[in-house]
Amino acid sequence: MSQESGDKTPMNENKPTYFGDLNKVPHWYALRTKYRHEKKVDNRLQEKGLTSYLPLNTVYHKWSDRQKKITVPLFSCYVFVYMIMKDQLRILQTDGAVNLVSFNGKPSPIPENQIDAIKLVLGEKNTVEQVRSFTPGKKVRIKQGVFKGLEGVLVENKNNYRFVICIDSINQGIALDIGMKDLELV
Repeated sequence: MSQESGDKTPMNENKPTYFGDLNKVPHWYALRTKYRHEKKVDNRLQEKGLTSYLPLNTVYHKWSDRQKKITVPLFSCYVFVYMIMKDQLRILQTDGAVNLVSFNGKPSPIPENQIDAIKLVLGEKNTVEQVRSFTPGKKVRIKQGVFKGLEGVLVENKNNYRFVICIDSINQGIALDIGMKDLELV
């Protein structure tokens, strides 16, 4: 079959692709990195002109002879990338990158509101705690204050309640202390 002489569109431009709209609209994805390569991968992605986000947390680390305040990745071995699927190969060719978090063979997009929530919480310089695996609880929304509108999960920790922002695709999240009066059920 040949195209008509006036039609300049490639034959397979209108065919559906394996990734569908993920080739046209950028989304956030979790990129798994080699251990302790998060900062290097983040820098290399930005050098390539790609949008990445590495949430960092300041913690106190104690050695036998001293204690020091250090900045560490909030989620060990993960960097978030904002991309369309055609950039996947460029991202995976970055030194220190391992793979994109995927389900059923397809990279799993992360809702933008989850990334925005992490940025908001870290931007307020709160003390946050990484939560590796959380017990599913009630979904809640913060109804007042700086974090108004953020949605997360309520978990109980040593007779105190904590607000957890979940990043479902990597089964991790961040937790912060919040008063019950500031929460409402979703």
